[in-house]
Amino acid sequence: MSCLKKSPFVSAAALATLMLAGGAVQAADWSDTYLGYRYGTKFAEPYNPTDISKNIFSLTHASGYQYGTNFLNVDVLLSDSKDPAKAGSSGGAQEIYVVYRHTLDIGKITGSPIAFGPVRGVGITGGFDVNTKNDAGYGSKKRMLVLGPTLMMDVPGFLNLSVLMLRESNQPYFINDRYTYKLHPMLSAAWAIPLPVSAVPTSFEGYANFITTKGKDEVGNGTSPETDVDMQVMFDVGSLSGMGKNTFRLGVEYQYWKNKFGSSASIAGTKASTPMIRLEYHF
Repeated sequence: MSCLKKSPFVSAAALATLMLAGGAVQAADWSDTYLGYRYGTKFAEPYNPTDISKNIFSLTHASGYQYGTNFLNVDVLLSDSKDPAKAGSSGGAQEIYVVYRHTLDIGKITGSPIAFGPVRGVGITGGFDVNTKNDAGYGSKKRMLVLGPTLMMDVPGFLNLSVLMLRESNQPYFINDRYTYKLHPMLSAAWAIPLPVSAVPTSFEGYANFITTKGKDEVGNGTSPETDVDMQVMFDVGSLSGMGKNTFRLGVEYQYWKNKFGSSASIAGTKASTPMIRLEYHF
């Protein structure tokens, strides 16, 4: 991690993330926590030409307080044998992926709301991604800090548009020292918008990320721009069965991922088009 500590961006991002995360100790104005499950059979991994099935279990928390919002997601991804675990492990690979984001609303902090045109607020978003995976091909141990401005759009539900600078490093099993990529930006959108299309409360949710090239990879190859879009239509079926509003939700999800992890399009397994089923239990 020494290479990360030398970067001024890392110091600033780490400090900002700590300051942003300080909001988590504030009393929440609203909060939503749920356990999720999704399943698909068309996942892909770089250098692997076959479709992979995955069971994904998740814990997600979102909350808002006086000055902003928190978002935390923990995914446990269990691959089938087509994405094998490293030698000494049986069956498919296992991965844990953690995402944390905190957005401060500048208008709420200053007491002077910032709104113009379709924008209802302006914020600063900071956070991190962390993962570990025991697959035989790569063995990812990703660490990434993010920081940048966010526009909060004036729509039903929410739609946030961000430009985030990324400081990413990794240490796959075949290198001895952690490798840090070039500082690079990401255009990001996240949304959850209610849909008045059926008798069952329905929403359209998801995220879309476009990540520019991040310099050379661990072995000196150039990286490619990366596109990752994940969206779902969710139905609040629990509200029809007496479980209460927003308790049990069922839906369909679709993920499109091009040049996964910045890998070249000429490499097998860098593009995925993955339909999924998705279930959520909110508590």
